[in-house]
Amino acid sequence: MPYPISLKINGRNYNVDVAPDRLLVDILRHDLGLTGTKESCSVGVCGACTVLLDGQMVSSCLLPGVLVNGREITTVEGLAQNEELLPIQQAFIDHGGFQCGACTPGQVVAAKALLDEIPHPTEDQIKDWMMGNICRCTGYYKIIESIQAAAAVNP
Repeated sequence: MPYPISLKINGRNYNVDVAPDRLLVDILRHDLGLTGTKESCSVGVCGACTVLLDGQMVSSCLLPGVLVNGREITTVEGLAQNEELLPIQQAFIDHGGFQCGACTPGQVVAAKALLDEIPHPTEDQIKDWMMGNICRCTGYYKIIESIQAAAAVNP
Protein backbone atom coordinates (compact mmCIF):
# COMPACT_ATOMS: atom_id res chain seq x y z
CA MET A 1 0.00 0.00 0.00
CA PRO A 2 1.56 3.31 -1.07
CA TYR A 3 1.96 6.19 1.37
CA PRO A 4 1.60 9.82 0.30
CA ILE A 5 4.64 11.94 1.12
CA SER A 6 5.45 15.59 0.54
CA LEU A 7 8.99 16.77 0.09
CA LYS A 8 10.98 19.63 -1.32
CA ILE A 9 13.66 18.71 -3.82
CA ASN A 10 15.99 21.37 -5.17
CA GLY A 11 13.54 24.06 -4.05
CA ARG A 12 10.51 22.47 -5.72
CA ASN A 13 7.63 20.83 -3.83
CA TYR A 14 6.59 17.29 -4.72
CA ASN A 15 3.79 15.00 -3.58
CA VAL A 16 4.55 11.35 -4.24
CA ASP A 17 2.89 8.07 -3.33
CA VAL A 18 5.58 5.58 -2.31
CA ALA A 19 5.65 1.98 -1.22
CA PRO A 20 7.10 1.47 2.28
CA ASP A 21 10.21 -0.16 0.84
CA ARG A 22 10.80 2.38 -1.97
CA LEU A 23 14.22 3.95 -1.55
CA LEU A 24 14.95 7.63 -2.00
CA VAL A 25 17.38 6.96 -4.85
CA ASP A 26 14.59 5.21 -6.78
CA ILE A 27 12.13 8.02 -6.10
CA LEU A 28 14.64 10.57 -7.36
CA ARG A 29 15.80 8.66 -10.43
CA HIS A 30 12.78 6.67 -11.55
CA ASP A 31 9.76 8.51 -10.19
CA LEU A 32 10.97 12.10 -10.59
CA GLY A 33 13.55 11.81 -13.38
CA LEU A 34 16.39 13.34 -11.36
CA THR A 35 19.07 11.04 -12.74
CA GLY A 36 22.10 12.98 -11.50
CA THR A 37 22.04 10.91 -8.33
CA LYS A 38 23.68 7.59 -9.17
CA GLU A 39 23.28 4.15 -7.64
CA SER A 40 26.33 1.97 -7.66
CA CYS A 41 26.89 -0.25 -4.63
CA SER A 42 23.35 -0.26 -3.20
CA VAL A 43 24.74 -0.67 0.33
CA GLY A 44 25.74 2.91 1.19
CA VAL A 45 29.51 2.63 0.97
CA CYS A 46 30.45 4.12 -2.42
CA GLY A 47 28.98 7.63 -2.15
CA ALA A 48 27.58 7.78 -5.70
CA CYS A 49 24.05 8.28 -4.37
CA THR A 50 24.96 11.08 -1.93
CA VAL A 51 22.35 13.80 -1.55
CA LEU A 52 21.75 16.44 1.09
CA LEU A 53 18.81 15.87 3.42
CA ASP A 54 18.08 19.07 5.32
CA GLY A 55 21.67 20.05 4.53
CA GLN A 56 23.27 16.81 5.77
CA MET A 57 24.86 14.15 3.57
CA VAL A 58 22.96 10.89 3.29
CA SER A 59 23.19 7.79 1.14
CA SER A 60 19.93 7.84 -0.80
CA CYS A 61 20.29 4.12 -1.62
CA LEU A 62 19.70 3.26 2.04
CA LEU A 63 16.95 5.72 2.92
CA PRO A 64 13.31 4.62 2.66
CA GLY A 65 11.28 7.31 0.95
CA VAL A 66 8.63 7.33 3.66
CA LEU A 67 11.26 8.75 6.04
CA VAL A 68 11.78 11.90 3.94
CA ASN A 69 8.20 13.12 4.31
CA GLY A 70 8.27 16.86 4.98
CA ARG A 71 12.04 17.10 4.45
CA GLU A 72 14.20 19.09 2.05
CA ILE A 73 16.52 17.31 -0.36
CA THR A 74 19.26 18.74 -2.55
CA THR A 75 20.62 16.67 -5.41
CA VAL A 76 23.48 17.53 -7.75
CA GLU A 77 20.90 19.07 -10.11
CA GLY A 78 19.95 21.58 -7.41
CA LEU A 79 23.42 22.91 -6.63
CA ALA A 80 23.75 25.56 -9.33
CA GLN A 81 22.28 28.94 -8.42
CA ASN A 82 20.37 30.77 -11.18
CA GLU A 83 22.08 28.52 -13.75
CA GLU A 84 25.49 29.56 -12.42
CA LEU A 85 27.74 26.79 -11.18
CA LEU A 86 28.90 26.80 -7.59
CA PRO A 87 32.65 27.22 -7.07
CA ILE A 88 32.95 23.50 -6.25
CA GLN A 89 31.24 22.53 -9.51
CA GLN A 90 33.45 24.86 -11.53
CA ALA A 91 36.55 23.63 -9.70
CA PHE A 92 35.78 20.01 -10.61
CA ILE A 93 35.65 21.12 -14.26
CA ASP A 94 38.71 23.39 -14.13
CA HIS A 95 40.92 21.00 -12.17
CA GLY A 96 39.86 17.66 -13.67
CA GLY A 97 38.15 16.32 -10.56
CA PHE A 98 36.40 13.67 -12.61
CA GLN A 99 37.10 11.27 -15.41
CA CYS A 100 34.33 8.79 -16.16
CA GLY A 101 31.78 10.83 -14.19
CA ALA A 102 30.06 7.94 -12.39
CA CYS A 103 31.08 9.16 -8.93
CA THR A 104 31.10 12.87 -9.75
CA PRO A 105 27.59 13.80 -8.57
CA GLY A 106 28.18 12.21 -5.17
CA GLN A 107 31.69 13.66 -4.96
CA VAL A 108 30.43 17.19 -5.73
CA VAL A 109 27.52 16.96 -3.27
CA ALA A 110 29.84 15.65 -0.54
CA ALA A 111 32.42 18.35 -1.29
CA LYS A 112 29.72 21.03 -1.07
CA ALA A 113 28.66 19.68 2.32
CA LEU A 114 32.30 19.74 3.43
CA LEU A 115 32.79 23.35 2.35
CA ASP A 116 29.51 24.34 4.04
CA GLU A 117 30.78 22.78 7.28
CA ILE A 118 34.48 23.66 6.99
CA PRO A 119 34.98 26.52 4.48
CA HIS A 120 38.78 26.18 4.45
CA PRO A 121 39.58 22.51 5.15
CA THR A 122 43.07 21.10 5.42
CA GLU A 123 44.10 18.31 3.07
CA ASP A 124 43.65 15.81 5.91
CA GLN A 125 40.13 17.12 6.59
CA ILE A 126 39.29 16.77 2.90
CA LYS A 127 40.58 13.19 2.83
CA ASP A 128 38.68 12.31 6.00
CA TRP A 129 35.42 13.86 4.80
CA MET A 130 35.57 12.40 1.31
CA MET A 131 36.64 8.87 2.26
CA GLY A 132 33.06 7.61 1.83
CA ASN A 133 33.07 8.53 -1.87
CA ILE A 134 34.81 5.97 -4.03
CA CYS A 135 36.43 6.90 -7.34
CA ARG A 136 37.97 4.24 -9.51
CA CYS A 137 39.56 6.62 -12.03
CA THR A 138 41.34 9.64 -10.62
CA GLY A 139 43.41 8.46 -7.67
CA TYR A 140 41.72 11.30 -5.75
CA TYR A 141 44.48 13.86 -6.36
CA LYS A 142 42.41 15.92 -8.78
CA ILE A 143 39.38 15.67 -6.49
CA ILE A 144 41.41 17.01 -3.57
CA GLU A 145 42.86 19.73 -5.80
CA SER A 146 39.35 20.68 -6.95
CA ILE A 147 38.10 21.00 -3.38
CA GLN A 148 41.15 23.06 -2.38
CA ALA A 149 40.56 25.38 -5.35
CA ALA A 150 36.91 25.85 -4.43
CA ALA A 151 37.87 26.50 -0.80
CA ALA A 152 40.31 29.19 -1.97
CA VAL A 153 37.41 31.26 -3.35
CA ASN A 154 35.30 30.83 -0.18
CA PRO A 155 34.95 34.04 1.82
